[in-house]
Amino acid sequence: MKETMKAAVMTGLRTIAFEERPIPEPADGEALVKIEYVGVCGSDLHYFESGRIGDYVVEPPFVLGHEAAGTVVKVGKDVTNVRPGDRVALEPGKTCGKCEFCRTGRYNLCPDVVFFATPPVGGVFQEYAAHEAALCFKLPDNVSTLEGALIEPLAVGFHAANQAGAQPGRTAVVLGSGCIGLVSMLALRARGVQTVIVTDVMDARLAKAKELGAHTVVNAARENPAEAVKRVTGGMGADIVIETAGAPATGRQAVELAKKGGVVVFVAYTKSGDVTLPMSLALDKELTFKTVFRYRHIYPMAIEAVASGAVNLKGLVTNLFDFDDLQEALDRSIDEKAAIVKSAVRIGGAE
Repeated sequence: MKETMKAAVMTGLRTIAFEERPIPEPADGEALVKIEYVGVCGSDLHYFESGRIGDYVVEPPFVLGHEAAGTVVKVGKDVTNVRPGDRVALEPGKTCGKCEFCRTGRYNLCPDVVFFATPPVGGVFQEYAAHEAALCFKLPDNVSTLEGALIEPLAVGFHAANQAGAQPGRTAVVLGSGCIGLVSMLALRARGVQTVIVTDVMDARLAKAKELGAHTVVNAARENPAEAVKRVTGGMGADIVIETAGAPATGRQAVELAKKGGVVVFVAYTKSGDVTLPMSLALDKELTFKTVFRYRHIYPMAIEAVASGAVNLKGLVTNLFDFDDLQEALDRSIDEKAAIVKSAVRIGGAE
């Protein structure tokens, strides 16, 4: 096995350079994974374009990327859950295991989490990564490593669906049909919600939502979402509204579209960090508000959903790039948002 690997390094705003770095050695309890695919996340694009998200500031040189899957090539001491040759999806956040939140099972709220590509922790746009073996989840034979890389955003969608109490017989609206909107729709469908209405202002994204199983799609630039939801729900509104667009207008729409006694789940951050809601209407409807921060205990469920055919993740990717073309992948994902719904990068492997 060679001693160095290629890593893609952000050297400045919207600038990627490649360099050779030592291949990491797996520590006790870790697995060394040869990375095959990495999804391009909205947070990657935000760091790439702006250099920061809130208090998290990129200090170049910095490696982006946190949606990853690949093949185990080596394991450290005391690793029993995976072995060389296993194909795995990597859950990117390592938590302390000791705080109140970890001890009560809410580990996604751990204040000391170490998460790929969240400054100062580097990411996985590189050929190899050493990662805690317990966070490396084996993929069934019928689940590719491309799909494995997309388990991470799918986990967000499943957490949103879980927070909403999704179950058969309910109706739902997903505001926004970017990647997180689409995986939320897929998770709702997998949880038995057949009537899922998806709104957006970009036709390409709505077309992808329809292709992946949305009951109804609404271009909010041409049609009033409230009228469309009333039409589909017999004037009652939706039992579940999941907000993934992060726009002031969609925050207000979430309240307007919800049925009395419904649940509104906020997933997206707004640019300002704030949102103004029609609280009188929310009070009149006695709505329940939930929020989502990443996910917890989701990877096995999400992988099983893909393996069983309940979720089509391969259909989510609209643009696949080679590792050498990462600069183009990031640039185009920013500049062509109306056409590119989800990009992924092939680091190695041929699936």
